[in-house]
This record gives sequence, C-alpha cells and structure tokens, in this order.
Amino acid sequence: MAIVKITEILTGNCTDQKVTVRGWVYRKREGKELIFIVIRDSTGIIQSTIKKANPNWTEAQKLTIESSIELEGTVKEDKRAPGGFEIGTESINIIGLAEVFPISKDKSEEFIRDMRHLWLRSRKMNLIMKVRAEILEASREYFKKQNYTEVSPPMFISAAVEGGSTLFGLKYFDQDLYLTQSSQLYLEILIYSLQNVYCIAPSFRAEKSRTIRHLTEYWHIEAEWPFANMNDLINFEEGLMTHVCQTIAQKCVTEFKELGADIEKLKAVKPPFPRITYKEAIDWLKQKNPSLTLGSDLGYEDEKVLAEKFNKPFFVYDYPTAIKAFYCKTYTDHPEIAMSADMMVPRIGEISTGGAREDNKELLIQRMKEQDLKPEDYEWYLDLRRYGSVPHVGFGMGLERLLIWMLDLDNIIDAIPFPRTTRRFYP
Repeated sequence: MAIVKITEILTGNCTDQKVTVRGWVYRKREGKELIFIVIRDSTGIIQSTIKKANPNWTEAQKLTIESSIELEGTVKEDKRAPGGFEIGTESINIIGLAEVFPISKDKSEEFIRDMRHLWLRSRKMNLIMKVRAEILEASREYFKKQNYTEVSPPMFISAAVEGGSTLFGLKYFDQDLYLTQSSQLYLEILIYSLQNVYCIAPSFRAEKSRTIRHLTEYWHIEAEWPFANMNDLINFEEGLMTHVCQTIAQKCVTEFKELGADIEKLKAVKPPFPRITYKEAIDWLKQKNPSLTLGSDLGYEDEKVLAEKFNKPFFVYDYPTAIKAFYCKTYTDHPEIAMSADMMVPRIGEISTGGAREDNKELLIQRMKEQDLKPEDYEWYLDLRRYGSVPHVGFGMGLERLLIWMLDLDNIIDAIPFPRTTRRFYP
C-alpha cells in the first residue's frame, strides 16, 4: 500500500479509505479501552485511535513521544479530531522507539533554545521554515521575471565591505582573511558581464548587539544592476517586497492561521511605499528624542518609533555621507549627502539597505582614504571604475528580518534553523 502524506488525508481525499502513514508520535493519550496517538509528518498532524481488542495494543502502549512509526488504518471524518479526520488504526510498526523526550510544556525558553536540534521538530518551527522557503521561492520568482541572473559570490574575502569592526577574521592557510559581510562588491563585478544579478547567501557580522533583530550569521537577498538610479532602486524594491508579501499571503494561509500571525498586513502591502528623507526622519524623531541631531545614525529604538508612524513598509533616503560606507555615491551639488535608502517595517525597523554606488574612480579613492581604508587593498574593485564604469545601484535585504516581521515572531532566532548570536553557536 502506498504511503500517504497527512496533508492529503486532511483534504478529505482519503475518507473511508485504508491508508499507510509514516511519521513520529506527536502526542499520546492512553485510556483503559482506547489509545489516542497524534502523528506528525512534514506536512501536518493527524489523530489515530487504537482499541484494546486490537492485536497491536501492546505495541501502542510502548510508544513514546517522538518514536518513529508506520501506521495503517482507515480514515474517518471526525469533527472532534485535530484537522477533522481520524485514522482507525489496524496495524502499527515501530521503526525507532524514542527515549524520554526532553522537551515538554514546563521547560523554559532558554532550555528549548539549547535543544534547538530537537525543537526544530516542533510544529511552530516546521511552519516557520515552510514560510521561509516560500519567501525564498517568491524572491527568486520575482528576480527571474525581471530577467536577473542568480550568481554565487565567495564567503571568504580579503577586504571589508562594511566597517572593519564587524569583521570575522580567520586563518586561511597562511593568510588572514575574513567572512563576508555582504556580497555586494562581488555582485558589482558581475554586472559588467551579466548586468542584472542577484544572490541569496549568508553574511557574517561580528556585531555585539543583543536585540530581537540581530544575528551574527544571517541570509542576505542582494542585487546589483547597471544603468540605473535611485528611483529605479526604490521601485524595484517595492516590486520585490509587494510580490513576496502577496505571494505569501496567497500560499501560506494555513501556516499563518496556525501560528496566529496577521496575514492581512501582507495583503495590504502595495506600491508606492511612503518615502521620507533622513532629515525629515530626524525632525520628526526629535520630538520624542531631543538628543538626536543631523548626522546621528538611527538606532534600533529610533527606527521602531519611526516605523510606528507609518505602520507599513516605507523608505528613508538621503543619509549623511559621513555615516555611510565608502562605496556610496554622493550628490554632486551636495557631497555631504549619500544616495542611500533603507526600507523599514513596523517593530523591526530596517530590513534592507541600498543605494547608488560611486562610479568615479577618483572620488571612490578619496572616500576610501577618508575612512582610513587602503586603496591598494581594493585594486580589483577600482579596476571596475577604470574599465567601462557605469552608474549602478543595488541593495541587500535581511531574510530573517523580513520573516520576523511577517510572522510577528518574538525573536529573530526563530527565523533561521540554526541561529548564531553573540552567545549561541550550538548545535
């Protein structure tokens, strides 16, 4: 008999049919005459029952939480059961009898985080990881529709992309290298061949921030393309964000309902997004935080307060050059202002940073020196400005920050299978 996925049973396609399912014991309740076993597989959970008269009663009594089993029985509709269907068990084959499972309702959040390798089996993490996968698929779908080519930049780098203070250094044979903070510079190389390019890859930042939105290893959705300006950049990001939100709202109704997340806010995401300048943001924030001045970098709390003003995705653009990276292009008539834009969302603040890249070699060298960087460390990057330089833009969006906003998660560590923070690197 063919193995049936639980989700197929829950659609009603298997009612009154004999089925075989494989999975793990999710819950178990034992009575004098009846044992209730809730089974889970990758697609869902379903209740099964076994009567005392059944020859498999003794096997059912042995079952422990997380034991792996193969179960055969007849599907019946039952409104009282989880999902509205139940399997009347006829036979049970224990594949792997589990020891006492260490995770239970009385365990602390800290204990559960230490048991990440087992907590990933939970229904909550199963659903989150499915939504995450759909975000990745929807992102790739949008890039493909816009004729972007996916590429694979390196994780080992020889020079900083962002500030040197957040670099993870490592020994690479007899050389000192770093883990990449962003794939941007390498994407810039590829625009001269493939033009519109993107990647979805990990980035590493040695930030000691302990907030609900910080990881030391996270996944970046990054893109770069030539012959474009700031308006092109913001329009593209609006299109990507809208496509992803609308797609998830359509495909992940079940996951959002079971997780108790607000799917309506995704349905409401449509362009154009509100846009304010950095100066306008500071002027508004000073009402609540008088210590802010022009030139101050926006912190997490500032971004959260600002996001509450709009209650949906929005952009802050035209940041001071002094607080932006060396590669940011500036306005000819206002060199103190960088062509940079951050997308922000409620509760989380910034989820993407982008802008125009400096395409003038001499200005780029000047900016490097202003930030105490050695131009000789970036010779290959300067070559891009020597041979056919072109105006170009790009951005990087944090996948986990997008997911934590979408699903109203308490902490970003639940948005990634194996979180890495200042204190967590196990398993």
